[in-house]
Amino acid sequence: MGMIQTFKQAWRIPEMRRKLIFTLIVMVIFRLGSNIPVPGVDHTVLEQMFNANDAGLFGLFDMFTGGSFSQFTIFALGIGPYITASIVLQLLTVAIPALEELAKQGEEGRKKINKITRYVGIGLALVQAIGYTFGLFNGVLTDCTTADKIAIVLTLTAGSAFCMWLGEQIDQKGIGNGISLLIFAGIVSRIPTMLTNLFTYLVKGNEQTAYLPSQDGSVVPVVINTAPALGWRILITVLLIVFAIAVVVGIILITEGTRKVPVQYAKRVVGRKMYGGQSSHIPMKVNQAGVIPVIFAVSLLQIPMTIAYMTGRESGFYNFVYKYLSAQGNPGAWIYFVFNILLIIAFTYFYGQISFNPTEIADNLKNNGGFVPGIRPGKPTVEYVKKIASRLTIVSAIFLAIVASIPTLISRFTGLSTGFGGTSLIIAIGVALDTQRAIETQLVMRNYSGFLK
Repeated sequence: MGMIQTFKQAWRIPEMRRKLIFTLIVMVIFRLGSNIPVPGVDHTVLEQMFNANDAGLFGLFDMFTGGSFSQFTIFALGIGPYITASIVLQLLTVAIPALEELAKQGEEGRKKINKITRYVGIGLALVQAIGYTFGLFNGVLTDCTTADKIAIVLTLTAGSAFCMWLGEQIDQKGIGNGISLLIFAGIVSRIPTMLTNLFTYLVKGNEQTAYLPSQDGSVVPVVINTAPALGWRILITVLLIVFAIAVVVGIILITEGTRKVPVQYAKRVVGRKMYGGQSSHIPMKVNQAGVIPVIFAVSLLQIPMTIAYMTGRESGFYNFVYKYLSAQGNPGAWIYFVFNILLIIAFTYFYGQISFNPTEIADNLKNNGGFVPGIRPGKPTVEYVKKIASRLTIVSAIFLAIVASIPTLISRFTGLSTGFGGTSLIIAIGVALDTQRAIETQLVMRNYSGFLK
């Protein structure tokens, strides 16, 4: 209700209303471009290619593009190359002193890093476009010459660059983080599919076509319903809805949760004025790593399935990987499930180590005359902050592992394809909360400016 009230207040202000409308128009343009296919595509072959649930890493790409990747549209790359470039540069900032210095230069340094990220993103988009056009999607392109494929490569690269530009336009003239909102638009576009799958499961069950031999030796298609009776399907559907609401509430609580470490600033006299003496706190987010550990874990786990997918479904390597290492295989689903949890926990700890620096926090407190009550400045403060960060990381890792595993468990035990993953939920809810905060910040700024006048 608070989010709805915030949007209502913003809509009443003409300037805010223009920003909201501009943001919505940009998101509509993004979704329109996501449905314009590149020329020369055989959609029957393309549908068969992505019809199976074992598309590996491509399912992750398809999530970020809102289905554009599986449809091979002009926005098939989306802002995926930009996201990859951002993550790579964020990791390199710790290893490369020049980038670390830029990160410490404030707004100017951030602009330079964003500029580098854009160039790297366009370079990655060009490389991916070449790989997809001449490799992965080569079989779905009909009657395409080399010149036609080069044109498709340029179209895909330009489409990705245009998506980056749309995100920047939202940053400058709209409300919220542009890149995040484009991802949000793609994820939300899956809601109709999710509701359709749920309704189909409730009415028809889980119908699958099996090809069985007949008495004369021929093979005939037979429709098999693997779902339980109607009464059980109704109960499962109700439980899923209640469970989904509980998961969303849990994600909001963890995403918004912070551990406030109390800080006291000592009094000091500078000239004739006295400074300090006030109490404050260090806000430490529970989910410091965000959704990045889940993305890393899924990407790593899906690499074998992606390679197997390229070798063809008739190969022995494909059958082995599908059975033992995929989320659909048996016992592969359980092996995948365990490795997914372990990798999420490992990446959560890894990302927490590189994104959070207790030593820097302790030094800043010491330089500004601050201290944690009951803790000596210097090394004891570093150890105290590390201990808190470690405990928060445990909570965050368990939370991410549970949310990421829920869709797999639902699909395994009910046969229902939710159309949403844990990654999608965390991203969508996080972007919605960030956008709400951005609107509230602008509303507060307007109130302050009116007071000063």
